[in-house]
Amino acid sequence: MQHRHQSPRRPPQAYDLDELTGSYDSREDPYAHDFDEPKRSRSLRLVRQAATSTVVVMTVIVVLVLVVVANVNFGKGKPPPGTSDMSTNELMQNLSGYQMDPVVAGAEANAKRRAYEKQVAAEKKAKKKAAAKAKALREKRAWEALKRRMSNDPSARENQAYAKRMNALKGWGGCWDSLLTMWNHESGWNEHASNPGSGAYGIPQALPGSKMSSAGADWHNNAMTQISWGLGYVGARYGDPCKAWSFWQAHHWY
Repeated sequence: MQHRHQSPRRPPQAYDLDELTGSYDSREDPYAHDFDEPKRSRSLRLVRQAATSTVVVMTVIVVLVLVVVANVNFGKGKPPPGTSDMSTNELMQNLSGYQMDPVVAGAEANAKRRAYEKQVAAEKKAKKKAAAKAKALREKRAWEALKRRMSNDPSARENQAYAKRMNALKGWGGCWDSLLTMWNHESGWNEHASNPGSGAYGIPQALPGSKMSSAGADWHNNAMTQISWGLGYVGARYGDPCKAWSFWQAHHWY
């Protein structure tokens, strides 16, 4: 008995009616996937699900942001030109082989020498200035102490010591003996010496004594003021104590 070839079985005609009436649901049709939709592999469905996953989307966004930030140059840590592609070892090798031009090295050495010499000179100047200031302060204190002493009844020896210094400052060191002897005769180096007959007063026996006020208002008691006036008179009248003493020897006054 011969069997005729049969065509694939169609779904019951009732489905056609459902489609016409709008009540057909392909999800309930066991044959719908075989005839109405293309076959899909399991791997394709997994890829699609992964691509639409929220986690994957967020990861891609973060990666893109990091790439953009990494490529933005904020002006910090920028490597030297031509070294961006060098490794650390390569940079160290390049630096270890660096050679400076002798002219540049000489200029650097000269700059350091000048800076050192300038510093040494400044230190010497400051030291010298400090020493001079200290010396001036000592001299000032000594002078003030001497003035206090000379205005408080000094001895004849103290008056002579001061007069000898002032005489030498005027350039009359060789005439000191003449001045010493002449004022010994005049007053004995006593700042209060007074001649009742003529009215002469003080170490140089100024006549009258008030003339010495031109050297200082304290002329009456201060031996320093009297000596300053007396040396001024000797220089103006005779030129130096040597000539004044020669005149005194001839006339017993000067």
